[in-house]
Amino acid sequence: MGILDWILGEETERPKRIFISFAVEDSTYRDHLVRQGRNKKSPFDFMDMSVKRPWEQSEWKKKCRSKIKKSDGVIVLLSKNTWHAGGARWEIKCAREEKKPIIGMHIKKNDKGAIPPELKGKRVVIWSWANLERFVNQIKI
Repeated sequence: MGILDWILGEETERPKRIFISFAVEDSTYRDHLVRQGRNKKSPFDFMDMSVKRPWEQSEWKKKCRSKIKKSDGVIVLLSKNTWHAGGARWEIKCAREEKKPIIGMHIKKNDKGAIPPELKGKRVVIWSWANLERFVNQIKI
């Protein structure tokens, strides 16, 4: 709590830092999720921590792990592409190792892909405002 918050008797919460894991073929869905979070009507607030540009393979895992460590939670966008997306599956494994809250979110209601084993035991839902809000707001920072 900052001094101004203490004086005012209020605690302001910073936006949650969310790492978004997705298959590269699903980048338009990631972009849509980020826009949803920025919408003034959005019931949640988060800062996108996903990888926005390709890195050299040798440094990718190191930089990616650093972003995941700094995040408060991970949303995995699930599609038929996810099972074959080695990078996304590694990100899920890394998030588990870093003990981050994780949720899998199907990007298509009626055309779901197989859930990768790295998500075993984690909550998997359909992408909706309510499910996004519930996950983001339940994260403690």
